[in-house]
Amino acid sequence: MTQSTPAITLVRGDITEQHADAVVNAANSSLLGGGGVDGAIHRKGGPEILADCRALRASRYGKGLPTGQAVATTAGRLHAAHVIHTVGPVHSTTEDRSELLASCYRESLRVAAELGARTVAFPAISTGVYGWPLDDGARIAVRTVRETAAEPVTEVRFVVFDETAYAAFETALAADA
Repeated sequence: MTQSTPAITLVRGDITEQHADAVVNAANSSLLGGGGVDGAIHRKGGPEILADCRALRASRYGKGLPTGQAVATTAGRLHAAHVIHTVGPVHSTTEDRSELLASCYRESLRVAAELGARTVAFPAISTGVYGWPLDDGARIAVRTVRETAAEPVTEVRFVVFDETAYAAFETALAADA
């Protein structure tokens, strides 16, 4: 059986409102919530997500989730079955961390496949407070998803908040077609 890459769609909206099997959280390494997408997912998903994250910290991830890795929890009150938490790299002008950013997408898809997820909603990982340039972040995201076979995942949805991010992902999708 040949593995195929998932279809990619682009949505301008709120990732916490997405109906998907799995929603990806641009988490911080503590897994205990934060700002941006991470804070929004924890607030909207409710205390069940935090409880699962605390259990992960008490067992496998005592020092936090390493950058580029991914782990799943319940989605609480979100319109999803799972939240896949991944820690993106902080952008650096002196060190190429592109592979760590690509790993976030690959590892999230691997976890989604293990969960049996068919639809996965991603934010633009590391492009907020972690300072990753939006155009480059979109290019890495699109290329990595297109290069990653992740059956049974059939759809990857990039959910971006504003027109600037939408345009960056639209350009990346067209350039990598």
